[in-house]
Amino acid sequence: MGAANQSMVTEFVLLGLSAHPTLEKTFFVLILLMYLGILLGNGVLLLVTALDAHLHTPMHFFLGHLSLLDGCYTTSSVPLILDSFLTPRKTISFSGCAVQMFLSFAMGATECVLLGMMAFDRYVAICRPLRYPVVMSEAAYVPMAADSWVAGGANSLVQVSLAVQLPFCGDNIINHVTCEILAVLKLACADISINVISMVVANVIFLGVPVLFIFVSYIFILTTILRIPSAKGRKKAFSTCSAHLTVVVVFYGAILFMDGKPKSKDPLGADKQDLADKLISLFYGLLTPMLNPIIYSLRNKDVKAAARSLVAQKCCPFDGGSHLIITKLSEGKLSLELSSSPCGLGTKSIGITWELTQHTESWVPLQIYCTGIFL
Repeated sequence: MGAANQSMVTEFVLLGLSAHPTLEKTFFVLILLMYLGILLGNGVLLLVTALDAHLHTPMHFFLGHLSLLDGCYTTSSVPLILDSFLTPRKTISFSGCAVQMFLSFAMGATECVLLGMMAFDRYVAICRPLRYPVVMSEAAYVPMAADSWVAGGANSLVQVSLAVQLPFCGDNIINHVTCEILAVLKLACADISINVISMVVANVIFLGVPVLFIFVSYIFILTTILRIPSAKGRKKAFSTCSAHLTVVVVFYGAILFMDGKPKSKDPLGADKQDLADKLISLFYGLLTPMLNPIIYSLRNKDVKAAARSLVAQKCCPFDGGSHLIITKLSEGKLSLELSSSPCGLGTKSIGITWELTQHTESWVPLQIYCTGIFL
């Protein structure tokens, strides 16, 4: 009888925000804009770290993987959420729900491990700078990133495999915007104690251990920074890890806020509490991926310079990497010349600002509009 009931559940109904149809249209636009911003920001960051040779360092290698993680994490759920806001029937197949749970679990666990790897990189760079090229060689940091993905995927495979083996006895309504694993487990008509124990152990390994590792690493980092005699040296050392520390605080701070927020005891406020829980969970999944590229681009001069250089190179399609120089003639007219220097070298951004060199009467474009027309 149990097997017959289980076979009847071929899809789940995601309630989402169906009780608030006016909010669905508003949040559709807001979430769509955030999602496009996430794809754009993380996509640019991934391209910059992959294409710019100056950013082929362990920290930027990890940063590229972090951008890929954020893009995959949001893509595993946001398109389906947006579709549910526009369609009256909000269903997802059993297999589709399992895939969504696997991807969200895998990306989350992988990011936890990857943030710990990045903390170790900062520890070696600041506390053991002379050994940094040896400890964080390519033979070391590439397997570290790969291990993060393998560990996250293995954990997700275990959790989802245990969940899909449970019998579901007809009730297929998930009171959530996505296939959140705890909401799915509530629908099972069997003992879920094994699942709960497995998730607790996984949380200790993939949340507790990385947090402890990051905390200890930054104790050593701060101790080393405080021993630097000059204020300029201390500021420079701290700036190399401030972006990573900010991302860690945002990522784990959001998790602690979600898990530690008080539950409403007023039955009349249950609907408001339910709506708040859904929105907090939804925007938590968008906040960190959206902020990561902003944090790293604002706090990392190398990333900003590489992004500007990449834009300049894509906008200036001169063969051989040449750039234009404007030469002042005796008649006061301007003529174009090609230089052998790489396009975008020394440029700050794209514009129409010119600089007169000290040794010749040549006007060198610092900021170029790559439209073929120069005023």
